[in-house]
Amino acid sequence: METSSALSLKSCPWIGFERIGKKPNGSLRLSTEERSLQKLNLRDLKSRSGVSIQSRPVASKISCSYEKAAAPAVESESSYTSVDEALILKRKARDVLPYLNGRCIYLVGMMGSGKTTVGKILSEALGYSFFDSDKLVEQAVGGTTVSQIFKQYSEAFFRDNESEVLRDLSSMRRLVVATGGGAVIRPINWRYMKQGVTVWLDVPLEALARRIAAVGTDSRPLLHQESGDAYTKAFARLTTLFGERGEAYANADATVSLQYIATKQGHVDVGVITPTAIAIEALIQIENCLNAESNGMCL
Repeated sequence: METSSALSLKSCPWIGFERIGKKPNGSLRLSTEERSLQKLNLRDLKSRSGVSIQSRPVASKISCSYEKAAAPAVESESSYTSVDEALILKRKARDVLPYLNGRCIYLVGMMGSGKTTVGKILSEALGYSFFDSDKLVEQAVGGTTVSQIFKQYSEAFFRDNESEVLRDLSSMRRLVVATGGGAVIRPINWRYMKQGVTVWLDVPLEALARRIAAVGTDSRPLLHQESGDAYTKAFARLTTLFGERGEAYANADATVSLQYIATKQGHVDVGVITPTAIAIEALIQIENCLNAESNGMCL
């Protein structure tokens, strides 16, 4: 894929879309349309964080997405956070920060597992910036949705752009990245993500199917073509996908099991677990992992 634009961050509180033109040969090019907002490019960002850089073409522009508030998303079945949870989250983030030493956190897991919601909470607690790799691919393709990219181009086209986005993010620091559900299927993506700490959000398939059925499958290109009622087709397809990806998810440095959290809290239904509780468990598992690093058990 031909590219001509440098990856950059914008100083803004929302994700902005860069327009993109389609060349006659089918490749894409990014425009360099001037914006009134101040831009912070990759070189500036890396120089501030002390990371050495090498010039190279990239496939996407990355806009700032540091979230000051972790708004509930459709992936989360429960959004209530107690004062106690908020305090625990803050304290645990403070404990984990020195161990992270600026390394990025990559959240992996099935579609609907809450990676975006939990990622925003983690980034807020840690003072990190947040990125959703699917959104970055959409930006690179002119604001086209993932479903449209699958339909208009192909899944392979999407995966190629996804890998380029992860490559560029891997050279940066102090980020929480929510990856697409299928990012784990390419070994090269693991090479990029292993520059930081990878965390698998492990959610029971039944709970995932309920979440997805509640909002519909239109935005899920790997589910939308299935026949049957929303829950049945979601559960069937998720079962197949997990069979293909389960071992790959298990490569993550840390695992956050919602079933474990529910059991620990005395619940049967994982749907009552708040995103903040999941974020706290993620920090606990990251801390355990980093503590074990010196023994060769992690990273």
